[in-house]
Amino acid sequence: MINYERFELENGLTVLFHKDETTPMAVVNTLYNVGARDEKEAQTGFAHLFEHLMFGGSVNISDFDTPLQLAGGENNAFTSNDITNYYDVLPKQNIETALWLESDRMLSLAFTDKSLEVQRSVVIEEFKQRYLNQPYGDVWLELRPLAYKVHPYKWATIGKELKHIEDATMEDVKAFFQKFYCPANAILTIAGNFELEEVKSFVKKWYGDIPAGIKNSRNLPKEPTQTEYREKTIERKVPTDAFYYAFKMNDRLHPDFYASDTLSDSLGRDKSSRLYISLKKEQQLASSINAYIMGSIEDGLLVISGKLNDGVSFEELDTALWKELEKVKKNVLEEEELTRIMNKIRTSKEFQEQGVLNRSMSLAMFELLGDASQINEESKAYQNITPQDIQRVAKNILQKEKCSLLKVKAIQND
Repeated sequence: MINYERFELENGLTVLFHKDETTPMAVVNTLYNVGARDEKEAQTGFAHLFEHLMFGGSVNISDFDTPLQLAGGENNAFTSNDITNYYDVLPKQNIETALWLESDRMLSLAFTDKSLEVQRSVVIEEFKQRYLNQPYGDVWLELRPLAYKVHPYKWATIGKELKHIEDATMEDVKAFFQKFYCPANAILTIAGNFELEEVKSFVKKWYGDIPAGIKNSRNLPKEPTQTEYREKTIERKVPTDAFYYAFKMNDRLHPDFYASDTLSDSLGRDKSSRLYISLKKEQQLASSINAYIMGSIEDGLLVISGKLNDGVSFEELDTALWKELEKVKKNVLEEEELTRIMNKIRTSKEFQEQGVLNRSMSLAMFELLGDASQINEESKAYQNITPQDIQRVAKNILQKEKCSLLKVKAIQND
């Protein structure tokens, strides 16, 4: 059971407090309700650019990292298509250092030409190194627009193309910040060995005077139901042929979300999963194979990916894969197999919840989804899944007309 208290400032800042008496550390986690899905199609990569810009200093504090490090803390951030999340971990007696830093950059990020150019260069270099110059790096730049035709999930968090970041103006950047990085559009989670009134005092002191801003209200285009099989082959200088089957699945709040996640585990979570045993171990068609869900807030993807063994064709793998998927749809999962999967899920969840930072981030995410208390219902949701549920979602998701296949064909280096 993860305990928490919730309160809200007059400026709309939602605050979650999780008391943990067992740790000498404190966590300050700030989730902004903005991700790559909130970008304009002609100006992508902005949410990720801001992940970097937010470390460039604020009007009153030129250097974000040094004061935190001097206080014995560390920090980082990540961006997805759905959210942007910043976190600080430091000794509890120094928590106000983190609140001072986080509140100041929420209030008044420093928009200097130097900061923009430095972070622009960092992001451009990251785009090149991680997505363009790395084997299989551009897979999601290719797979997303194959699977999504309308919804902004069709571009990756890094952006559709380098030019969008290269052309970003100071006016563009300021407008993006003013629209999304404000109290009304943020969830602040504080965790550590504090009392509630103490936390309320801290938060009001550092955030109470920040103008509210406007909560992000989305009206994103709905992705039409996919009714035809899609396939694309790209040729790249990679070690071996690779495959990515992306199936449309339900959104994060759908009642079948957890069953869909469990289905992916049964297919390709580890060495005891169905596809691993059949396609890798027994038939030796693939050198690696995995199945996983993207966990998107809106309509997501269940992905089966892997690499072919030498001498194996895409057609051989495809025939064998669909044969295995048909078995999952036709036959109910045995209780023993489901119990084994559930034990691994439970162990993984318990391990995650051991860390106060993970608990803080999970609380913020469930609050964004509508109710932080659901963090304590997740385990029950998994345990209530039946073999019949797995079969039902398999029949719904693992359909050829809901599938987009990206094949990466290896070409020899010159």
